[in-house]
Amino acid sequence: MTVIERSATRVAAPIAVAQPAPPAANPAIVGLPTFIAGAAALGLTLTGYVSSQGAALPTVLMAAGLGSLIALMWAIRLGESMVAGIYGTFTGFWLSYAALNIGLAHNWFGVAPADVEDTIAVFLISWLVVIGLLTLATLALPWTYTLLFSLVELSLAFGLAGLLAESDTLSKLGGYAVLGFTAIGGYLFVNACLEASGKHPLPVGRPTLST
Repeated sequence: MTVIERSATRVAAPIAVAQPAPPAANPAIVGLPTFIAGAAALGLTLTGYVSSQGAALPTVLMAAGLGSLIALMWAIRLGESMVAGIYGTFTGFWLSYAALNIGLAHNWFGVAPADVEDTIAVFLISWLVVIGLLTLATLALPWTYTLLFSLVELSLAFGLAGLLAESDTLSKLGGYAVLGFTAIGGYLFVNACLEASGKHPLPVGRPTLST
């Protein structure tokens, strides 16, 4: 083989080009948009956009509840314990909220009319405790997540205060808090979409508690 032939062979040889790794799978792509839909529907009913609390139930049950469940199973499959814990918590919240409202409306649980208010209070107190603990746990995450869960906790607190004080104003404040964490969820969803597309993500802040 001549020198020219050897040179041509070297030029024609394929050059291996390193391909960028695909973005990591992210359950938030499913969990966040369905969360936003359910939270927006709930916030609009609590702020009085519609008079019937049942108006939010289809979206809460079939979007937020089902979407959180899918995201939970996806996170479990990926072995992401914290993500699974968050979506598992919201799966329980959305489904139990729907069950509470539908069950009370159709007397599924045999709750006496005089005990309906206390039953709703039990629901709110239970989730105040759980979301409060989860909010503390998110101090190890970027502070945007802590802000989101703080607003969830605030909405539950306003809801409980409005129930016990029979105050529509407090209940509406709870609805505005719901719309507040809906907006933050929207920001995080856009961020998740950018990451999934291989684009530069949005800033989400530093963890409040550093390691």
